[in-house]
Formats: sequence, structure tokens, C-alpha cells
Amino acid sequence: MGLLSFVLGLAGCDPQRIAELQEGVSTEADVRARFGEPEKIWEASDMADTPLPGAAAEPGARTLEYNRQPEGQVNYMITIGADGKMSALRQVLTPQTFAKVLPGMRMEQVRKMLGKPMKVTPYPLKQETHYDWRYLNPPGTPRIFTVVMDRDLKVLGTGSVDEESVRPAGGNR
Repeated sequence: MGLLSFVLGLAGCDPQRIAELQEGVSTEADVRARFGEPEKIWEASDMADTPLPGAAAEPGARTLEYNRQPEGQVNYMITIGADGKMSALRQVLTPQTFAKVLPGMRMEQVRKMLGKPMKVTPYPLKQETHYDWRYLNPPGTPRIFTVVMDRDLKVLGTGSVDEESVRPAGGNR
């Protein structure tokens, strides 16, 4: 219970942490002081093969991944430019980002776009693996976005369901 309270408290502080940062002004040290150590650091060359990489693929850029899964409903990608200043802060678990996940994409590309998933479920007989992310569909419906991968870890398809249909309120979690 204490861990759950900590995680929920951490996510609840995100809006305040974000408000304290300013693109073009805040440094990587400022970001780390507010968000801590990132889950993963992506170099510009890593991000170049994602759809619309923008500032994340500019020479010398690094993208810090801040994951709020499995209990949270957001993942942040914070890009630090070659000058050491924050050039972008994005909450990536959105329908707009999900729409960019296309059949044939590699798992690594999806991970760079969405961050670490909430859950990974292999289905050996089907030769598929399902990757799930929790998110809020505007204006605030809890949902789960699933990416279905083949045995070579390439996207076969995607889908979203209301979280309650998978994890009913009051049911076992």
C-alpha cells in the first residue's frame, strides 16, 4: 500500500514539476532535479527512425524517458538539446501518438515513441506478444492501448479498450 501511495503521489506531482521547467531555459540538471533519474536515455541517432522525431533527432540531442507505468497513465519524453537545455517535454501516451504506431514497425521504434509498457504478455501458441500501456483518453476515461507484435517483434496491429472492461472496478487487480 505504501508503494502505491508513493507512485500515486509521484504522478500527482508531475504537473507541478512540469510547471517549474521551461523549454529553451531549463537544463538537464533542472529536469533531473525535478524528475530524478530517467528510465532510459535515447541518443539523437536512436530517435531518428521514429515518426516525426523533431528535436529528439537533432545532432547532440538526448531524450530522457520518464515512465509512470504500470500504475500511472502517462509517460514523458523530455528532450535535451546539444546546448544542454530542454527543447521538448511531451506526455506521449495519447491517441495522436498511438495513431503513429503502424504495422511492420519494430518494437524498438514503438518503445522510443511510447516508453516502457505497463505489461508484456507472450502468447506462444499464437506466436504473438502483446504490449500494454495505461492512459487517459480525453476527457479522462482510463484506457489500455495494446500493440500486438509477431515473433520477430514487428507490429501486427493495435487497439484500445476501456480499462474497466479489463480490470473491473472492485474486481481483482
